[in-house]
Amino acid sequence: MFHLFSDLEFSTIVLLVFALLFVLFYEAINGFHDTANAVATVIYTRALKEQLAVFMAGVFNFFGVLLGGLSVAYAIVHLLPTDLLLNVSSTHGLAMVFSILFAAIIWNLGTWYVGIPASSSHTLIGSIIGVALANAFIMDTSIIDALNIPKMIQIFLSLIISPVIGLVVAGLMIFLLRKYWTRKSQSKKSSKKRERIFMTPEQREKLYGKKKPPFWIRIMLIISAAGVSFSHGANDGQKGIGLLMLVLMGIAPAGFIVNMSASTYDITNTRNAIHNIEDYFVTHNQDLTTVIGSQSTVDSNVSISDLNQYHCDYSRSFITLNIANNLFNKMNDYESFTVEQRSQARRILLCLSDTVSHVAKQPNVSSEDKQYLNSVNKDLLKTIEYAPIWIIISVASALAIGTMIGWRRVAVTIGEKIGKKGMTYAQGVSAQITTALSIGIASYTGMPVSTTQVLSSSVAGTMIVDGGGVQSKTIKNIALTWILTLPISILLSGSLFWLAQKLI
Repeated sequence: MFHLFSDLEFSTIVLLVFALLFVLFYEAINGFHDTANAVATVIYTRALKEQLAVFMAGVFNFFGVLLGGLSVAYAIVHLLPTDLLLNVSSTHGLAMVFSILFAAIIWNLGTWYVGIPASSSHTLIGSIIGVALANAFIMDTSIIDALNIPKMIQIFLSLIISPVIGLVVAGLMIFLLRKYWTRKSQSKKSSKKRERIFMTPEQREKLYGKKKPPFWIRIMLIISAAGVSFSHGANDGQKGIGLLMLVLMGIAPAGFIVNMSASTYDITNTRNAIHNIEDYFVTHNQDLTTVIGSQSTVDSNVSISDLNQYHCDYSRSFITLNIANNLFNKMNDYESFTVEQRSQARRILLCLSDTVSHVAKQPNVSSEDKQYLNSVNKDLLKTIEYAPIWIIISVASALAIGTMIGWRRVAVTIGEKIGKKGMTYAQGVSAQITTALSIGIASYTGMPVSTTQVLSSSVAGTMIVDGGGVQSKTIKNIALTWILTLPISILLSGSLFWLAQKLI
């Protein structure tokens, strides 16, 4: 591992270490900022004691990061255009990284201090956008080209839609429970037992003198809370992994722009994927002329040196394929590549991947072909969408440690200040199941969503349907924070990046 840093100057290595520590610090803040989402319901329904709930959340966050994959991580990385990542000096990369981190940490700590459940995802994405826009302004380039616009729109849609889904689904679950749960019982005694799920802990203690929920309800609360923690680790932990990879690619591109540990088998898969894409494009050229151009074969006269003027364009796909073939046909490992060739390989593979994804979305492409193209795409990206195991474990540890501290401020807001009345067992279970499933599906599909937004909106949905409404002051504060998070983080990171460039 250490040989990957051998070409860096000592001062750059020191700054790189600080950057990595800052990322882990950000992830720890993310842990104690968002832990409240998992523990608030089990604590306020008295299903678990505070210390045990927080410990459980930390453990499941850790395993969520380990087992969550990398699709969300690279959704974050690819938010920046490839050219910005590949064309940065180490000082430029440091300025980019520290601007993103400082902006994200400042806003996260500020909202945590006042106890408002703001979105760490919004903060991080806003910070990345701010740096990209500031870079376009400094370099006097197009703002449209400053960001990966399709990826940004995709991420924004997931962030906007996910809390709405949380609100509606959790509210619907409560409605269905109210309508059908007690009706299934055949006796008054059975009906009374079933109605206990709609009690608050205070009501249960007053009526029965018992502080804890009924056994089966308690089990449901604990399992769903564990699910929220695991889903949070799988989604938000990947953002930390993506941020660490962004740091390493920006500051030490020679060692991390591609997977230097990629096996011959992985590279062979990449090579085969290139050939498979070529075969598909040649075979279906007439159907895809408007997308990939009118060539019917790959032009072997196109030189790899054309990369100096190369710009990714769907209509030049056969040129891209030719360059890819020239790069990979006789290559067995990335060690044999120069630093420039590694950057070229990443750029070409990302361009091909983007083209394949675009082709797969065409209306005249069959469902079988779409499935085939998506499979080929995975093989194509295997050696550039990666994360070393030490990065995954570092992020998992930082998130787990952060989870076990500082959770109380936001937990109080979620548990006491969203609804006008206390949280019932049914509301806690509904909110947690909705959150765990929503975030789990988002992580599987590679969509970064906000755990904070999904759970807060799920709690609000249950309160609107079954809790006597919500506290308007708290909802206004949360909504205002959600609205301000993106523009403030964009301005913060952009200003910091601009200032850093002036000082360098």
